[in-house]
Amino acid sequence: MEPSRDEILKALEQVIDPELRRPVTELDMVRQVSIDGGDVAVTIALTVAGCPLRSSFEQQVAEVLAPVAGVERVSLDFDVMSPEEKAVLTTKLRGGVTERTKGISLDRSTRVIAVASGKGGVGKSSLTVNLAAAFSALGQRVGVLDADVYGHSIPHLLGIRQRPIVVERMIVPPVKDDLKLMSIGFFLEDNSPVMWRGPMLHRALEQFLSDVHWGELDTLVVDMPPGTGDVSISLGQLLPRAEAVIVTTPQPLAQEIAARAALMAQKTNMRLLGVVENMSGEVFGAGGGQELADDLHIPLLGTIPLDPSLREAGDAGEPLVSANPGTPAAVAISAVAEAIAETRREQGVGFVKSLPVLS
Repeated sequence: MEPSRDEILKALEQVIDPELRRPVTELDMVRQVSIDGGDVAVTIALTVAGCPLRSSFEQQVAEVLAPVAGVERVSLDFDVMSPEEKAVLTTKLRGGVTERTKGISLDRSTRVIAVASGKGGVGKSSLTVNLAAAFSALGQRVGVLDADVYGHSIPHLLGIRQRPIVVERMIVPPVKDDLKLMSIGFFLEDNSPVMWRGPMLHRALEQFLSDVHWGELDTLVVDMPPGTGDVSISLGQLLPRAEAVIVTTPQPLAQEIAARAALMAQKTNMRLLGVVENMSGEVFGAGGGQELADDLHIPLLGTIPLDPSLREAGDAGEPLVSANPGTPAAVAISAVAEAIAETRREQGVGFVKSLPVLS
């Protein structure tokens, strides 16, 4: 019995583009289906030639067509979309997004969590990655924006090496374990430093929020640069109603500097969600996070113990909450994610007045 074309097309609805996260049938990527007895040949049109995720399509097509009655052998070929098809695809993908602010493609319903610190070396990026993975484990659709332009490390911490794909001036972020990621590191050669002034940094961040196809996200976790510089101001301008988590280590000096990042967030009208004390334990002491939270009149969201497994997982490119969820640090980070998820998102109004420019 020759398989039914309708049943084959129905089965192909289960094949999901690994980067766009939508069915290939919905994206009009199925170029051709040929049936010859029990032999079925499918052609899928990719957004770019040499797509690094071809193996995912091959595996999915084989799996979904195997149960279809009459199918004995399956072959998959690839083609590339024409410029006209790419333009239609871009319009379709962006059509469902309600702009957060003018020109920003991030949907209005997406919650933005900015992970900030007053200084470097407090484990902010590791915490960002693990919070994102913990949100994903709670069933949320999560994106990660590596806005720490001078110290971009999120691609390494997530083990993502493929670069974003550009489709008609729309940037499609790479995906790892359902986490979408955008980082300045994808656009630099090897370990080149970023030597940019403020306006260029603002434009780069603006492009990551306007040209990147984030799609339907519940939460965007932003790894902020340490301190109170240009990027922090830009984020407040570009993403009104963002919410900040302040990371500090326990010692008094780190606590004092972290307070500046919190005050900066408030001046750009971010809502302060709470404080996370990281690297707590014998080496750095304990209690500084609670003192900072008390001073700022916000909750202490959690205390993360100094745990070598957190560093080891980061070096391996795997969030600890996914690789080894039973470790003390992973349990503590998951509890912080749950505490944040339980808070009610408030609608802010963005900048309420212009920041002064000193001459």
